[in-house]
Amino acid sequence: MPTRDGSTAAGAARVPAPRRGERARTPAVTGDSRPRLGRHVRMRPDRPTGGWVLLGPETVVVLNRTGHAVLRLCDGERSVDDIVAALVADFDEADALVVGDQVREYLARLVARNLVALG
Repeated sequence: MPTRDGSTAAGAARVPAPRRGERARTPAVTGDSRPRLGRHVRMRPDRPTGGWVLLGPETVVVLNRTGHAVLRLCDGERSVDDIVAALVADFDEADALVVGDQVREYLARLVARNLVALG
C-alpha cells in the first residue's frame, strides 16, 4: 500500500507497473467464469456509512450500490452471464451488452487485485 512519499508499506502487496511498450495485463473474465470472493476476502456492512465494504488482507474497498449488487451475486456458482442477466432483470432500461462489458471489466480489476477469484 503506498505511503505518502510513494513508497510501499512493509509487507504490502503491490501490482507492478507494466514495462515500457507492454500493455497492462488484465485477467480474461468470460461469460462462463464463475467469480467468488478471493481467499481471505469478506464483504461486510459498514455501520458509519450504511453501505458495504470489501475487506481483504491490508485492503479495504468501499463499495457503491452497483459494486455491492455485483459482488453479492459472486458466489462461485453463478456464471458471469448469470450475474449480468440478474442485474439486467433488476434494473429497468439496462442494456445487457453494456452491463455485461462493465461487469467483466469491474471483475477483471478485482481479480487483478486478488479480491475476486475465478472458477
